[in-house]
Amino acid sequence: MRSAADRDNLSLPERIAVCSGTGCRSGGGSVKKKIMPVGIDNFAEFHQMDYYYVDKTGMIQELLESPGKVNLFTRPRRFGKSLNMSMLKYFFEIGTDKSLFDDLAISRETELCEKYMGQFPVIYITLKQVTGNTFSSAKSQLWELIAEIADSYSCLQDSEKLSRRDKTILQKLSDGEGNLDASLKQLSGILYRHYGKKVIILIDEYDAPLQRAYAKGYYDAMVDLIRQIFGYALKSNDSLFFSVLTGILRISKESIFSDLNNPKLYTILDDRCDEWFGFTDDEVRKLLDDNGINEHYDTVKNWYDGYRIGQNNIYCPWDVVNYCDQLLNDLDKEPRNYWANVSENGIIRTFAEKADSITRDEIGSLMEGKTVNKKLVQELTYRDMTNNIDNIWSILFTTGYLTQRGRNADGTYELCIPNCEVQDIFKFQIEEWFREKVLDDMDGMKILYAALDSGNAEALEDSLNYYLGASVSYMDGGTLDDKEKFYHGLLLGMLLPRKDWEFKSNREAGRGRSDITAFQLRTKDAFIIEIKYSKEETDLSADAQEALDQINRMQYDQYFLMRNPRSLRHFGISFCKKLCKVMVE
Repeated sequence: MRSAADRDNLSLPERIAVCSGTGCRSGGGSVKKKIMPVGIDNFAEFHQMDYYYVDKTGMIQELLESPGKVNLFTRPRRFGKSLNMSMLKYFFEIGTDKSLFDDLAISRETELCEKYMGQFPVIYITLKQVTGNTFSSAKSQLWELIAEIADSYSCLQDSEKLSRRDKTILQKLSDGEGNLDASLKQLSGILYRHYGKKVIILIDEYDAPLQRAYAKGYYDAMVDLIRQIFGYALKSNDSLFFSVLTGILRISKESIFSDLNNPKLYTILDDRCDEWFGFTDDEVRKLLDDNGINEHYDTVKNWYDGYRIGQNNIYCPWDVVNYCDQLLNDLDKEPRNYWANVSENGIIRTFAEKADSITRDEIGSLMEGKTVNKKLVQELTYRDMTNNIDNIWSILFTTGYLTQRGRNADGTYELCIPNCEVQDIFKFQIEEWFREKVLDDMDGMKILYAALDSGNAEALEDSLNYYLGASVSYMDGGTLDDKEKFYHGLLLGMLLPRKDWEFKSNREAGRGRSDITAFQLRTKDAFIIEIKYSKEETDLSADAQEALDQINRMQYDQYFLMRNPRSLRHFGISFCKKLCKVMVE
């Protein structure tokens, strides 16, 4: 087995090759396996349902030992933000079930637990549910969240410590009425006066409404509303003990936090609290050992590790949990992309659309497992995200599509794709973008089709090279089979829109399988295309000739024996990065 250090030094194509040897079996049949917590972000359920829990309670101690009035944690999607916020809620809130923390790391800090556990009123709100298509609907959803919190404290209507005004405000908030801007501050004041203890405010996915608002065209109105709510609740609020916010982006202070003192930031570049979101290598090893599937360590590491958070290498927990859940049912299960299903991958397409030739070459370097040096802009607004290519680099880093391998003396960071899973996302998104870009160019397609129909090798070669010149050179990445498959798929995608033509891919013909066969239903013209990938540009001609020879040697013409085509041409096409060679007979 390779050492962890050896695996970390592998290029992405090499890591994919390591992953291909799945199907390992563990002899740990007697290991008691807990249920994998797929999609579980309520901390109490781990205890109640006996889910497997990776202990992150040390975050509580670190947070209390270095307190800030407003603490902002930014991490990519599915890195355990909501679960950690739920953990904080259950630890601090009055009346908590203290047994939830039995045998966890924080329980060993007895003095801290006595002082803080179950001692505070807590307001917990997650804004990821604010998904309105209009500002009005989004505002209504915010009201629903506030009303639900207020209604959970309806018992305070009998409190002798609250004034009539407090009870009227509480009732109005329960009914979704009153001052939305001041709602969290009003609630915290009411709780403080009843319990006699300052309030902890937890706001999960604070930037989710802003992302939705930007996408749906009401960004300015939502920024103003969120700014007002945060300003009231988090600044000069005498009822506030401290607050914790989580999100994906560190939104510009001028946009959201202009009314606040500087929040204490915990970004993916900070060393503080760097191990509490996501899984460390030791935690993944233990998870695999505990469940008797430790022989899949290489696969899990290559596919889902690679994120650099502060000084820690971190795995995406969503992926690890999902894949382990699959392995517990099928030890031969291949790894796959789980993160793509929960992420807004359109940012990669935007990146490709805005990229010039230099940036496209940099994308190619990333896909080959290399690094690129870039300055990072940490404070952005959603409006700024795609203004220029430099901001997009920063967004790709912040959202988890890229990670860093170190900071250079000039302030730039060495950015890279973290793992096989994210490489797969890049590959799919950019291939889709490129195919659409090609097919949108109908005039260019007519030239390409004419060259095929006439058997004009030079014109077909020029046409293909034109499109390849606008592509991303990462198409050179992966195994030899992967490379040929990409060009095969690209060329087939160009051909399929043709009317009155029948195209087949990888069909049995003669003594093998031909790459592409084509038959014109009206004129009965036909052709066969065999595709090769050349390791070097100097090999293009020889490989194109080999493709032609293969058509003849494997007798692919037999595919058309029953159809008696009027004409039948053979095309041997070899590709190398952004160049190709076409031969016809």
